[in-house]
Amino acid sequence: MYSIVQFAQRFVQTASGSLVVFRSICSRAYYDDSANDGFARIERHIIDAWRSSDRDSAAANHKLDEPAGCLGEQNDYESQSDGNFSVRQHFLANARVDAEKVLDILQQDGPGFDTKAALDNLQIRVSGRLVREVLLGILKTINYANKSRCARLSYKFFSWSDKVENYRHTTNSYHLVMKIFAEAEEFKAMWRLVDEMIEKGFPTTARTFNILICTCGEAGLERKVVERFIKSKTFNYRPFKHSFNAILHSLLTINQYKLVEWVYLLMLNEGYSPDILTYNVVMCAKYRQGKIDQFHRLLDEMSRNGFSPDFHTYNLLLHMLGRGNRPYSACRLLDHMKEVGCDPSVLHFTTLIDGLSRAGNLNACKYFFEKMINHGCLPDVVCYTVMITGYIVARDLENAQGLFDEMIINGQMPNVFTYNSMIRGLCMAGRFEEACLMLKEMESRGCKPNFLVYSTLVCNLRNAGKLSEAHEVIRLMVEKGQYVHLVSKFKEYKRC
Repeated sequence: MYSIVQFAQRFVQTASGSLVVFRSICSRAYYDDSANDGFARIERHIIDAWRSSDRDSAAANHKLDEPAGCLGEQNDYESQSDGNFSVRQHFLANARVDAEKVLDILQQDGPGFDTKAALDNLQIRVSGRLVREVLLGILKTINYANKSRCARLSYKFFSWSDKVENYRHTTNSYHLVMKIFAEAEEFKAMWRLVDEMIEKGFPTTARTFNILICTCGEAGLERKVVERFIKSKTFNYRPFKHSFNAILHSLLTINQYKLVEWVYLLMLNEGYSPDILTYNVVMCAKYRQGKIDQFHRLLDEMSRNGFSPDFHTYNLLLHMLGRGNRPYSACRLLDHMKEVGCDPSVLHFTTLIDGLSRAGNLNACKYFFEKMINHGCLPDVVCYTVMITGYIVARDLENAQGLFDEMIINGQMPNVFTYNSMIRGLCMAGRFEEACLMLKEMESRGCKPNFLVYSTLVCNLRNAGKLSEAHEVIRLMVEKGQYVHLVSKFKEYKRC
């Protein structure tokens, strides 16, 4: 029986940097819905699932950032019985309505207008939900022309709400204002806010680190940020064993691969020994940079140090085999996983199918899709979406439609990514009327279109010369109050 290292070295094809497929899920994910073709957005599902349990096993049930509750505040509704669901819905609805009132007040801010008094007169209940809704509302409207005003209004509201009786800001609230300052390029104000957060006893977390490292990247200050967090006594790095693992994991999520290598060397120099999480993160960084020889050396070192490949190690290997179009090797690796007691999951199969789709091997995709079902793993919405997207890219709308219908029959409701692929496929086939009907269908099923869906439909209609239909889609989007702040991305569209 081959060891996993021997197996991987024999069957994983040496690859170049073109194998790198993961994309940044940086803090811009709050509202960045820019369109991409093909598989780009499907990766988010796979990456999120891949990362969701990539923590030290001793703390698998902990969260990286905020306390329990929907907004970083303790949410008693979550622990209540289903009978209180309507109460929670009422609370959330009220918070949204109150947030609109606050945003209306803030828009009136200016000389001669007492914003603080106007906010006081609203006599609203200030909660974590309200603060989040208001700050997100400001964040979504930031552009080059209004960025300074948005930064000022966000902090004015932040300061006002902090003085309200029976309310206390959370780390999440600070993070949202930090994000607004970052988008507004108010970097000194952002760092002052970090200092204020620490002075008031709030821990800096992986989320804090992510915001700062993303912001400081262009200024070349990444290493200083890393060093500050390594030395920080307030860095809440749980559920990781130590701050190095927390930082390495965060850097991986924002594609800072060279920094991953640098921090790894710092960690070794400080006398810390790598564990399975460390190896997985650093191997992933090596792979994404196309450093396959170094990847294999780490895999070999991991084995020598007594660490067996885990769920994520195998997932990375399957990804490599898929992108390298090595279905026979992938088969043997799946068999090996079962032999050593690591039963392949739907995520493993989905990762492999995704890679094979990108390699253009749809026959292998179909084989592993059926093998997964025979193995007892029922495909979820992500797996169906990956398969459907593969067929769409290959211009096989018939098979894509068949899987789309099948997933609904099997109780897997399509999400925005599934609908986006189908709408794109219908447009590619010139079936624009059906594509527009599918937009309405997804809304009737309770699936709210995101900007990517609207953009896909509008761009395809325009490319086909159907300008009036494209403008009608934009008009309906604006009429519903959705993504109004992104309308400028549609060139030549003018609001009446």
